[in-house]
Amino acid sequence: MRIPLILVLAGALSACGNDDTATPSTAETEPMKKDMAPAQAERPAMSIAEQRTFDYPDTAKADQVDDYHGTQVADPYRWLEEDVREAEDVERWVAAQNDVTFDYLKSIPERDEIETRLTTLWNYEKFDIPFKQGGKYFFFKNDGLQNQSVLYVQDTLDAEPKLVIDPNTWSDDGTVALADVEVSPDGKIAAYAVQDGGSDWRTIEFLNLETGEKLTDKVEWMKFSDIEWAPDSSGVYYSRYPEPEEGAEFQSLNHNQAVYFHSVGTNQDNDTLVYTRPDHPDWGYGASVTDDGQYLVIIVWKGTDDRYQVAYKDLSHADSEVTMLIEGFDNDYTPIGSDGTRLLFRTDNNAPKGRIVAIDVTEPDRLIEIVGETDNVLYFADIVGEQLVAEYLKDARSQVIVYGLDGEQVREVALPGIGSVGGFAGDAGDPETFYSFSSFNMPPTIYRYDVASGESSEFKTVSVDFDPSDYVVKQVFYTSKDGTRVPMFISHREGVELDGTNPTLLYGYGGFNVSLTPSFSITRLAWMEMGGVYAVANLRGGGEYGEPWHKAGTKLNKQNVFDDFIAAGEYLVSERYTNAEKLAVMGGSNGGLLVGAVVNQRPDLFGAALPAVGVMDMLRFHQFTAGRFWVDDYGSAENAKEFEALYAYSPYHNVQDGAEYPAVLVTTADTDDRVVPGHSFKYAARLQEAQSGSDPVLIRIETRAGHGAGKPTEKIIEEYADMWAFLADNLEMTLPEGYGQ
Repeated sequence: MRIPLILVLAGALSACGNDDTATPSTAETEPMKKDMAPAQAERPAMSIAEQRTFDYPDTAKADQVDDYHGTQVADPYRWLEEDVREAEDVERWVAAQNDVTFDYLKSIPERDEIETRLTTLWNYEKFDIPFKQGGKYFFFKNDGLQNQSVLYVQDTLDAEPKLVIDPNTWSDDGTVALADVEVSPDGKIAAYAVQDGGSDWRTIEFLNLETGEKLTDKVEWMKFSDIEWAPDSSGVYYSRYPEPEEGAEFQSLNHNQAVYFHSVGTNQDNDTLVYTRPDHPDWGYGASVTDDGQYLVIIVWKGTDDRYQVAYKDLSHADSEVTMLIEGFDNDYTPIGSDGTRLLFRTDNNAPKGRIVAIDVTEPDRLIEIVGETDNVLYFADIVGEQLVAEYLKDARSQVIVYGLDGEQVREVALPGIGSVGGFAGDAGDPETFYSFSSFNMPPTIYRYDVASGESSEFKTVSVDFDPSDYVVKQVFYTSKDGTRVPMFISHREGVELDGTNPTLLYGYGGFNVSLTPSFSITRLAWMEMGGVYAVANLRGGGEYGEPWHKAGTKLNKQNVFDDFIAAGEYLVSERYTNAEKLAVMGGSNGGLLVGAVVNQRPDLFGAALPAVGVMDMLRFHQFTAGRFWVDDYGSAENAKEFEALYAYSPYHNVQDGAEYPAVLVTTADTDDRVVPGHSFKYAARLQEAQSGSDPVLIRIETRAGHGAGKPTEKIIEEYADMWAFLADNLEMTLPEGYGQ
């Protein structure tokens, strides 16, 4: 039984939550240069940015003032909220801003070298963790520089792979992506989700796996939903919103989601409504089928917090009604699977760090503990081969424990070191499962895990031409403003001297219960090759230490997140990794908000900033697309006390005229319908107006791209080449001799 996608709605905000949204998920095999000697190449005495004057486009201002609980708040750039595809004046502004930005980026001497190196590093075979259905093994593979990964199938693990779906044939620019695929229990039909231009909207299509014929079925307007097959392979369950008004697809609020059933071979108009609550238009739904096919479990949510109601439908009786099992949005009840009439859940009910419980549908008022709370955070659990596989976070790194269905510990899975695992999914009867392991200096390796014996064997290994021992990865703990102990990972090439002069990139997120764990990324490795130090701070607001850690960074406590991030920067300076002129900060989505806030609060601490697809207007975010879900973490300007907190740190509203800001490169995309690009447009316009220093304040606006998911390889490489070049110029980095050759 799969955990529903629903709140990967920390997903409704964090598809860009972790560093590399399109980093290859598994095997990375292309050689890297080992001989990046510290010999220095020549560079101009001054950076390109220092040698030029930036003539920013004129941005019109309006006399827009709003009253919030008696406080008058100016919003002169409100007009930039309009959809760039619909408003000609916004379209012209975007084009003018991109002209200035790309003219500068192309003039940076190191930029082409960086893109060449990133392209070389990226050009290797990549594999996803395989999944099993209908007795066959399915997996994604990317030959190297393909814009989208390709789906293959094998009859056995030793058989020759056969191509199933190649999304690279769907568009010339690679912007139409395969967002999800689910194979029917009988292995005959694949239902797959198509994502166009990075949008959160999905269209379900169907493929006959025996003949290769595409079926005529098409299911539209699915968003924040998985695809779940009926046990008899007759059709799929999914959640969708009503079709939006024409022209409002990318900005209108999402209301009135409902669970439907689509029978294969029929028109969407005939889909059966399974469950919705018209009296609660703000509720959303995630549906999953237990491995034995007995129950459809429906998770009801209304925000990004892991607080759910739970309903179920007995699929053994066609006319059975949906029955509410858990009422009230009080706790996390993430479905794990079933054991007869018992449904198993991960919950934080009386367990802030999580435990595993069961509820028997014949005794719905009784909560049965299977695995109790531990000192570490229960991150994920699934039933495979009649055993419970549970992943924990121990100081933000992975630990895997296997239990019997009675809760007795069977074993701990030995992992290769400090890092992150992914996978361990499967069905209750499977004798095997697969998982991957990676760290900052360890490319992902895929393992096959034998459930009965507990033996892990390498399934897809990596042969990258670099020595992990050439890189240092360590975890440190530092003290935040209020005395809180905060962990941080630091990685860099061996031999880096702590002399206070190293270009350093500090990454953070700090929200929505999202945990940042050690993982491999070509872009991070390229940064360290360039001579940079890379640091990841595990800020409050995340899930690294359970729900108390999360709540300590939400609503009226949000300033804790910024204090933690500022303290991380101060630590890196005090421990002589870097200095303020050489320290850059980066974050995406909620992390973009983080970067905008700390740059406003401590512009003196940073030499450069990369806020990506950020939530920058904290007073109006809830009025667009999925923004209303984020009130769980942020609060709402409609509440007087929460307005005061939001207004105090909102990046757009706290830019100060006459301040000297560091170099800032804002990045966003025109098809981002999660954090609408108007956030970044308004923030960049305000920052350009206020900047009194000489450092550039630019915005890079990608076309035919969204919040991050589904972005083609070519666009990813170009974007990171631009960002790393921006840092190289403004932090005055000197690349190793021969870099990029």
